[in-house]
Amino acid sequence: MGNISHGTQPDYKDQILQIVRSGISPIALKEKLSDYHDNDMAMAMEEMSQDERKILYRIFDAETLADIISYIEDPLEFFGELGIKQRADVINEMDDDEVTDIFRELDRESRNTLLDILDSESKQKIQLLASFDEDEIGSKISTDYVVVQKGVDIATAMHELIAQAEDKDNVSTLYVVDENDVFYGIIELSDIIRARKHMNVDDIVSTSYPYVYATEMIDDCIERLKKYSEDSIPVLDNNNKLLGIITSQDIVEIVGEEMGEDYAKLGGLSEEEDLDEPIKVSIKKRLPWLVVLLVLGTVVSSVVGAFEHVMADLTILVAFQSLILDMAGNVGTQSLAVTIRVLMDENLSGKQKLGMLFKETRVGFTNGLILSILSMGIVMVYVSTKNAYSPHMALMIALCVGAALLLAMTISSFSGTIIPMFFKKIGIDPAVASGPLITTLNDLVAVVSYYGLAWLFLINILK
Repeated sequence: MGNISHGTQPDYKDQILQIVRSGISPIALKEKLSDYHDNDMAMAMEEMSQDERKILYRIFDAETLADIISYIEDPLEFFGELGIKQRADVINEMDDDEVTDIFRELDRESRNTLLDILDSESKQKIQLLASFDEDEIGSKISTDYVVVQKGVDIATAMHELIAQAEDKDNVSTLYVVDENDVFYGIIELSDIIRARKHMNVDDIVSTSYPYVYATEMIDDCIERLKKYSEDSIPVLDNNNKLLGIITSQDIVEIVGEEMGEDYAKLGGLSEEEDLDEPIKVSIKKRLPWLVVLLVLGTVVSSVVGAFEHVMADLTILVAFQSLILDMAGNVGTQSLAVTIRVLMDENLSGKQKLGMLFKETRVGFTNGLILSILSMGIVMVYVSTKNAYSPHMALMIALCVGAALLLAMTISSFSGTIIPMFFKKIGIDPAVASGPLITTLNDLVAVVSYYGLAWLFLINILK
């Protein structure tokens, strides 16, 4: 590998590409590439031509290819370049959930062909994971773990650990089951190493250990998974039998996927977009909500038009319209983000939801009060510099702006909390429905608050 100078990060991808394109012998090529990380190999392969990748397919064994392909975001194209026998060999070496993702993308004929030539253990794992919907936590489980029977002595447990560890990567935690494969608890590797031979597994097992059910929706249990800093968490079927585990790496990937989906939903999209997505697909995702927002935006414009006479009499008010709209939108989005995050916990009681509603409204009111006082000072100074307005008139306009800002921020905090709660109650994803809707509703609230107060106090009362 190239020399590393202080403060610089070598471009391993380019180094790999240069080696592959150097024309050296397959033996020398394999030896040089063995120094690089699988992730760097994956990034380099995405830049190679199909002929260049085929060279790597010939020199690498199935285990190495499986490790490299696991780092490729969209592995189906590369997987399809392998011969049918090599595909089967690679699948036998891949993690269960990665194989399941690939199988879901294959057509029925390709799936059946591969299943016919896979070994029985891989076939059984794939069929298990494929039996769950992709939104269920069971679709993400791994069967790469060590299991021991309840009641055996330490010597027997150590023998099982050594026998199973040859084919398992996750050996830091041993899972204990009874004679019916019902989950009983776990043993940390360090505990079994320190245990005395005359002791029993039951003497060191931890029975108070977190677990999830395979049929639970990922959205419903992701917060519980994040709370535990364990290397892996068991996944059970409805009869409490151990089906597999969720590793910490799986949890990180799931959280990343969920965050991407949530960001997309807050923008009114049904799912996350990627850079390579066709324009037609992106338009199809975005257009429906934009049409709805166009209609709502027309309503807002109509309301603004209703206050045309107010703007005609006091044109200075237009200068502060964006201030009211922006702050109402900001505080509403903050409340929305907090509410959607909290709503992921299905165990919230009605009292807790009501408490959150009052809290967010109070936060919006308090922040609105502070910002309205600040804005009043700024607005008064600005209006006073205009020769057309007296100090008394500048004060009245500043009071109107401050009152409108306070009212708009308070109502926006309330709506940013109660609207996602309402959608959750009627079974609509609050992240998808709330984001674009709240933005438009907050504009409506801000416009009515601002120009309504101006019409009432500045024109009707103060003349």
